[in-house]
Amino acid sequence: MDKIDFRRTLGHYKATRTIEEIDVPEMAFVIVDGAGNPNTTPAYQGAIEWLYSTSYALKFAAKAALGTDYVVPPLEGLWWADNPADFTARRKDNWRWTMMIMAPDFLTEAMFAAAIAKAGRKLGAAPDTLRLERYAEGRSLQVLHVGSYDDEGPVLAQLHDVEMPARGLTFSGHHHEIYLSDARRAAPDKLRTILRQPVRPA
Repeated sequence: MDKIDFRRTLGHYKATRTIEEIDVPEMAFVIVDGAGNPNTTPAYQGAIEWLYSTSYALKFAAKAALGTDYVVPPLEGLWWADNPADFTARRKDNWRWTMMIMAPDFLTEAMFAAAIAKAGRKLGAAPDTLRLERYAEGRSLQVLHVGSYDDEGPVLAQLHDVEMPARGLTFSGHHHEIYLSDARRAAPDKLRTILRQPVRPA
């Protein structure tokens, strides 16, 4: 059985260290919302556990029911703050986030319900915001960042303050990060993260 790897088959999961414009199609995601410092907020760790447990249960369900196997796509996150200055100044206690993992279109709502039940036998009660939902970004700029998450500032400044104005673009959605590396295993200076910003004409 061939295993689908969406990081290889979908172009928007590929990026270079040069800022590029792409068109991101609408996709389904397993999603959990929350708020607070991701390094210290228990709800954040709980959200990640639920996302992975549910996503792996879906993977195994697809293999058993459909004969289709795939690599679970990377963790992704939308990040913002009610006061934008809190985000740019890295005041993480004031951050809001939506964490998510892409769910292939051949999965069904019934599979999702069964996956939640399976994950719940290990994790207990599911987060209130856990859901399977479609998300569309469309026109976006993205770039590959290599290094610590806290060293993203200069890259984002180039993206937001130089590239977007030069292209006549403005913000059209939350800051989006796609984590290509496992932060538990990779050294901080080796972390590979796609930084994406949905845009529209200014």
